[in-house]
Amino acid sequence: MRILALLLLLAPGLVSVFGIKLMRDSIFAEYYPFLLNAGFQFFVGVVLFILGFAFIGGFIIYRDKKNKYRAIPDKKNKNE
Repeated sequence: MRILALLLLLAPGLVSVFGIKLMRDSIFAEYYPFLLNAGFQFFVGVVLFILGFAFIGGFIIYRDKKNKYRAIPDKKNKNE
């Protein structure tokens, strides 16, 4: 089951990495022919990065809620 979760997170991770690469390449004037210009290439990179990052973040939040994990415990439970 853990391998399936790892593979599920691998695809959005690669999408985010490709988004960062598109942004970097548009800044350093290395353009892809299938994208119209540098601004559009940068915008596509930002969108891909945000989508991949949001999917991974949502996966972690869902897993933590399902397992009732609290990163910052409540103050009232600390005294008990």
